[in-house]
Amino acid sequence: MAILEISVVPIGTSGTSLSEYVAECIKVLKRENIPFELTSMGTNIEGDLKKLLSIASKMHEVPFKKGALRVLTTIKIDDRRDKKGTIEGKKKAVEAKLRKR
Repeated sequence: MAILEISVVPIGTSGTSLSEYVAECIKVLKRENIPFELTSMGTNIEGDLKKLLSIASKMHEVPFKKGALRVLTTIKIDDRRDKKGTIEGKKKAVEAKLRKR
């Protein structure tokens, strides 16, 4: 299972707020019924890598559908093959190490 971090940024919009674009991208994730975590600077999603890349493409299209003429999408992929990785598991592993100190 892979974890993908995505940030979709429309460029050249009429204002500086991006929350309406983010909300529309999150609707894509809800329709796909996939685990995700919204953060202040991006969104983490988990699942099969091919599916995640397909979803990322759909999210990238959202600002164009809302009238943006240019979109910058940044993606980071953590694709671990030796064991199942999850968003929650990654956070718990760090928290466990912090408790040991």
